[in-house]
Amino acid sequence: MSAVWDILMHAYAMTPADCVAWRQRVDSRDLRLLREGNKVAGTLAAIRMGQWYGGRSVPVVGVGAVGVSPVHRGQGTATRLMTRLLQEARASGAPLSVLYPATQPLYRRSGYEQAGARYEIRVQMSALEMGERSLTLRAAEPRDEAAITACYSNMARFRPGWLDRGEFSWRRVRDPRSEQVHGYVVEGTSGIEGYVYLARRPLKDLKQELGLSDIVATTPAAARRLLRFLGDHHSLGTEVVWYGGPDDPFLLLLREQSYSVRVYMHWMVRVLDVVAALEARGWTRGLSGSLHLDVADDLFPENQGRFVLEVENGQARVTHGGEGRLRLHVRQLASLYTGFQSAAALRSVGLVEADDASVEAAVALFSGPQPSLRDMF
Repeated sequence: MSAVWDILMHAYAMTPADCVAWRQRVDSRDLRLLREGNKVAGTLAAIRMGQWYGGRSVPVVGVGAVGVSPVHRGQGTATRLMTRLLQEARASGAPLSVLYPATQPLYRRSGYEQAGARYEIRVQMSALEMGERSLTLRAAEPRDEAAITACYSNMARFRPGWLDRGEFSWRRVRDPRSEQVHGYVVEGTSGIEGYVYLARRPLKDLKQELGLSDIVATTPAAARRLLRFLGDHHSLGTEVVWYGGPDDPFLLLLREQSYSVRVYMHWMVRVLDVVAALEARGWTRGLSGSLHLDVADDLFPENQGRFVLEVENGQARVTHGGEGRLRLHVRQLASLYTGFQSAAALRSVGLVEADDASVEAAVALFSGPQPSLRDMF
């Protein structure tokens, strides 16, 4: 572990205290090390979780804390580390892997491609005086955790790309590194209808901004009550900051466009198993169609070749064979799979080869809201 900490401090400019906090969140069974002789040359954490696509949770292996010792850089260490991790993840049955890239060329060599974005949302505090106090708001308690988890899942399953959170992700929400977070819940006749976890960040001249590690409302009244609660901090507060997608529904409740939304970082996906990935996600009910794919994959021969995707009644069936009318690399399949890029967009820059009918079919089958993520890992 001392070698892991040393690598992370060099890779991410983490302090020893940061390393201790990180170690408390990560199960040692999820750590992977690459040794050169008797020295630890590289490390990463493999985090098992899910991502929501088409209303279904798809098992994924999240990759975090990828680091290489300074004396082992430039020697292919990270590529070897990632190759072994992907082989292990596929063998475990996970159809997808997801990560935030510190550098894209490394992960593209491993078969990852951009598949969504995490957006930073900043709202001026003065815009949050909603006048809604009909629901009860109180501090969150440990007994509320199951209801809070249910609130999150009820919303996240309609948000492509959002995590089906496990213990690791919930710890980051409730106890983020280097910040003190306070949780609050909103209660109505049906119980907890919303919640927020916030940190108060000091600025100059006694001012502060509110940083939200999570905010969820499952009813309109709960959404307005949470915004009213945040607005109650306006005497010393300047802005409220949280993360999500460009289509965040809270923004629709604001009277003016007194907010900014910007891309914080694009995340990347690796399709580990073409058949399992396509069959695991959900699809638009009432929409049916078929697509003849021809996939290239430099790492997994099982993903190479032609596949027929048939979609009906919200489910997919994938068989080997077909005419291969839409040709693409597994990297581009990741962008298509999540809905981040359409087949038409990919073809326009030469990343997909297909006839017009196949492009139209792919656009229809993979259409939906832009994929986004609230969580870091």
